[in-house]
Parts: sequence; C-alpha cells; structure tokens
Amino acid sequence: MSLRFVEVADRVYVLQEPLLRVNVTLICGEGAALLVDTLSTPGQAAALAAAAREVTPHPWSIVNTHHHFDHCFGNATLAGDPPCPVWAHPLAAEALREQPGRIRREGAEEIRAELPGLAAELAEVEVLAPNRTVRTEEWIDVGGRPVLLRHPGRGHTAGDVVVRVPDAQVLVAGDLVEQGAPPDFADSYPLHWPEAVADLLRSSTPGTLVVPGHGDPVDVAFVQEQHSRLAELAWLIRSAHTAGAPPERVAAEAPFGARAALTAARRGYRHLDGED
Repeated sequence: MSLRFVEVADRVYVLQEPLLRVNVTLICGEGAALLVDTLSTPGQAAALAAAAREVTPHPWSIVNTHHHFDHCFGNATLAGDPPCPVWAHPLAAEALREQPGRIRREGAEEIRAELPGLAAELAEVEVLAPNRTVRTEEWIDVGGRPVLLRHPGRGHTAGDVVVRVPDAQVLVAGDLVEQGAPPDFADSYPLHWPEAVADLLRSSTPGTLVVPGHGDPVDVAFVQEQHSRLAELAWLIRSAHTAGAPPERVAAEAPFGARAALTAARRGYRHLDGED
C-alpha cells in the first residue's frame, strides 16, 4: 500500500487511508514531530511510516484520538522500541490495555462483510496501549510548536481526544466530526455529543481548518451544521423517551439516516434509563 501526506497548513500534513478513509495528521516542528492516529494494521502502519519519512527525518510522538482499531492498531509498529510517548484519554488507554481482544473482535465484526481481508488481519495485530494520558487537557511541545491535546467530553466515545495546532489554525477532531458518512454511534454518548462539538467550536475561528476522523478536511461552517444535527438528534431522543415512544420512532424522524439514528436512539435510551 502506497500512502502520501498532503500539506494542509504550515507544516501540518494529512494522509487519508483509502479503505476506510481514515485520516492521519503529521505535525512537524524543529527536530520533532507528532502523529495523530496510526491506522489499523502493521502493514498500514509501515506504509504510514514510509510516507511520514518522506516529510520528516525527525522522531515523533503519537496521539490516539480514541480506542477504535482504525485509529490506533498501528501503535506497535510506529512507536518504536523503547516506545515513544503515545498519548490518549485514560479510558482509551485502559480499553486498549485491558480489552484488546474485545476491540479486535468488534472491529473485525464491523468490517467483515465489506473488507474480509482487513478483518482477518485484525486478529493478528499486537495492540500497544498508550503510555501517556490526558484527562482534560495537556499542552505539549512539538519541536518548538505548542500543541493542545484536549478531551472535550463524551461524544463519539467516552474517551475522545482532539488536537489543536494554534499557530496553524488546525483542529484534528477525530471521529467527533465526520465527513462523507454518518457519525458512528456504536460506542457513543449521543446526548452529550453536541456539547463536545460545541467545545470544539468555542475554541475555533472562521479560519480554522478541521481534520475529521474520516473524509476530507472541512471548515467551521461544516462543523456548525453537524453540531446542529447532533443537537436535533439529542432532542428527539429525549423527547421520544419522555413520551414512551420506541427508539424506532426517533430513527424515522432523525438526521443522519435511519440506521445510524436507531443506533444513537438505543444508546441514548440506555443512558436515560441509567444503564451506562
């Protein structure tokens, strides 16, 4: 697999993996770099490393935006030995450390019908858990460039982390923002997701470039629209639950399509019932 980084802002590069359209962001400073997410398999990660070496010869640290396989299963290949700093939210780090088998299995089940070869590869992946954690926010230095790692609250998962590069007006949003496909609600907190995205917007400007977890980079107007749709979905879930309506009622009326909205509604009902 041949992969390539494209510069989207000053010394900030984005690579899009073609199978799942996962984005990896490379932030370069003086003598150091930061990789945000590491793809799904050792083969993908090796191709990612080769692409990164076309951009920079310098050592890198890593951030995992969350614990899903397509954003962190390349950790073991890319972290080196001894491993470089690998940052994530404590809950993401815990899941990768204590439940790698479950994450492998759920990832394989998710993609087996469309990508059976990739699903089979997941079973063999060595899962390397992050060794640095950011509970709320942490400023790190990337070769003289201040970079903010922040947990904006529960949304796509309980442990999302976003990466902000202030001097380039870039926000790497992970799967809290999706372009080209509906958001993935399987592990989500749909009642809280709108506020997590609102947190991103409060620290953004009209000139901010947003790198979503999948798809093409977007502007703030796109994120504002997605926030509005997430807020509408959350309202519909609360309203239908209060009325005693089934989650299928939400799916029939909600944005993002019936399949995605039904998953979100079932998750939201569980949370409102105190089950999670």
